[in-house]
Amino acid sequence: MSHAIPDTTSDADDVVADLREAREERDSAEAAVEEYGADALETLREHYEDARRLLRTYEGSATGSGDFQAYIEFESEVADLVESVDDDLPAADAFEAYDDALDKRRVTEDDFERARDALDPVAERVELLDEREDAREAYQQARRAAREVRDDLDAEVSRLERVARLAEADPDAPVADLREPIEAYDTAARAAVEDRLGAWPARDVLDWLDSLTAFPLVDAPRVPPDLLTYVREHDAGAESVTDLLDYADQSVSKLDHYVADPAALKRVVGANRSFLRRIDGDFLTLGWPPDPADVLRYRADELVSALDRLGADDAVARLRDVQAFARRERYATLREAAVARDELTQEERQRVAAGDVEADLKAAREARERVAEALDEY
Repeated sequence: MSHAIPDTTSDADDVVADLREAREERDSAEAAVEEYGADALETLREHYEDARRLLRTYEGSATGSGDFQAYIEFESEVADLVESVDDDLPAADAFEAYDDALDKRRVTEDDFERARDALDPVAERVELLDEREDAREAYQQARRAAREVRDDLDAEVSRLERVARLAEADPDAPVADLREPIEAYDTAARAAVEDRLGAWPARDVLDWLDSLTAFPLVDAPRVPPDLLTYVREHDAGAESVTDLLDYADQSVSKLDHYVADPAALKRVVGANRSFLRRIDGDFLTLGWPPDPADVLRYRADELVSALDRLGADDAVARLRDVQAFARRERYATLREAAVARDELTQEERQRVAAGDVEADLKAAREARERVAEALDEY
């Protein structure tokens, strides 16, 4: 698989600069709030919102020759608001100007506009809270971006280290010595399952699959509960999986000659037809290239148990051969060569030979370190 080499240095430098700037802006925004006191500004914002609300609520009814009762209520609420404003609050005198603009026997829309303008100094102070919140969010976003780049660099370092290591594998290693016993086992495992699908009762096959949930390293397909219940409780469960699939394609009237409850078969088996058709022995195979020796040994132990329950003696014997091979020192060497042949592209081999991978790895490590240090510092 070919990989484009990312511009790790540029990405790292960008997020470090962004993080530094975001931290400075956050600190500046917090300092601006602390100059007046966060609690004082929060209280000021409440008064500001109340003052703006009064203007919105009464502008239509308290102006001109509008509702006199609304005008009286408006003037009373304005007076209560202005009186509640502590003189020590930032820009507190703006509320006096707000009151002056509205303290008339008859207020006009222009008076409301002047009252709004009078609150501008309050808006400027209150906006400091919003600016602090925005700066904090921008700072958190910058940290998230930096962490993402750090994680990408971690992955890139791991990939390049793997490329460099695999490039050292022996290109002439006789990997066929390993591939042949693994392919022989995989073929035997598939054949055993294929044979049981046509020969065993469906309930025995599905019971066997269901029992494999006890083996986490055997990735057996999960049997649908309704299908498992059906084959256990109906006579049709004595038929093979192959026959059940054939029955599911027939009409209810024709099925009446073969099964006691054709409708149940059509409903349950028909609904799970795709699952039954997908059953094969692939989940029992080792695949190529195989797992590392320690992983293979653990998995093979569970596979042996699964195959024993299937009565697949030939597959068990061939798996034992692979297990024995995995205990030998040659296994790791041949597997590494197999993985190298499977994964490395010609371009990657050429880059290793030219020293480009080593240079990329050095740059990625240094970039990762810069980002990690910035996350610690900022």
